[in-house]
Amino acid sequence: MARNWFAKVASVTLTLALLAGCGGAKQEPTQEAPKTETQTPAQAETPKTFAVGMATDMGGLNDDSFNAAAYKGILRLESELKVKKNVIESHRQEDYEPNFQTLIDQKVDLVWGIGFLMKESMTTVAERNPNQKFALIDDVVEKPNVASVTFREEEGSFLMGVIAARTTKTKKVGFLGGMESPVISHFEAGFNAGVLAADPTVKVITVYSGSFIDPAKGKSDALAIIGQGADVVFHAAGATGQGMIEAAKEKGVYAIGVDSDQNHLAPDTVISSMMKRVDVAVFEISKAAIDGKFPGGKTTVLGLKEDGVGYAEKTRWDLLPKDLQTEVDQWAAAIKAGKFTVPNDMEKFKSFTAPKL
Repeated sequence: MARNWFAKVASVTLTLALLAGCGGAKQEPTQEAPKTETQTPAQAETPKTFAVGMATDMGGLNDDSFNAAAYKGILRLESELKVKKNVIESHRQEDYEPNFQTLIDQKVDLVWGIGFLMKESMTTVAERNPNQKFALIDDVVEKPNVASVTFREEEGSFLMGVIAARTTKTKKVGFLGGMESPVISHFEAGFNAGVLAADPTVKVITVYSGSFIDPAKGKSDALAIIGQGADVVFHAAGATGQGMIEAAKEKGVYAIGVDSDQNHLAPDTVISSMMKRVDVAVFEISKAAIDGKFPGGKTTVLGLKEDGVGYAEKTRWDLLPKDLQTEVDQWAAAIKAGKFTVPNDMEKFKSFTAPKL
């Protein structure tokens, strides 16, 4: 194919040269030839601006957690790659499908769904619009026009368990979950495994609020956990977790945030956050689509090794036991090296044998 391309170029070049030679030998009349449409230089077309649409989960952009992290990725796309953004907030599950269709009708090039609760709606809309590109966070849609992204939340949560177990003075720590689901079980199992590895005498008190959008319920559930003696509480509950942080601040105990760095919500209370880099996933998958390398039909899995999860930059090591950061980094290195596998559900946790560094 390369030779054929070269031959065509050579042929065109030779033809142009011959025509130029003939033109040089013949004197044309001084009268200017009339201009025709074909002789007018064609104007270069303005490249179409790539448009990325995002439908949030029910927590909305102000959840300071999951959706906020995804939006950070959208803003980075707008700033660095000059994409056009279109974001719609969902307030209930019934909003998902019409929100996706609205983004399609507005001619975005890539439609993002943020959260496993959107799987069914995205599957339906993707089947109906086979030429539209979609991407989903936290679950897998097996369609050629959908890119899926999942995380090894258990690996980052393991590190939070180590921090909690080494920090508690009551030997009791808490886990507050949002809605029971396979994804949230990753957080719960990983956290329990980290606590067990760091100090098997520490007890984990677990409560599920049944919602990702109810800070009041999160606060009351967290107060119940704290009332049982927990002095460090970790949440994986979206906006519901804002209530947990408020309860921890009121009671003078420590909180561990999730998805985004939540230290700004209570700087002396939130000692760390389990970072789930949804923003990086949104940016990189979108960039691949812009570059013509959209991973449709494929699943991208991000853990510690891929820098998809980890602890927050603003972790308050100054408030925590001496050398704890070194220990946490050692655990992270062991997980990255494959020295042990962190359980990703509570059934697997039951048979988990705590490793030693």
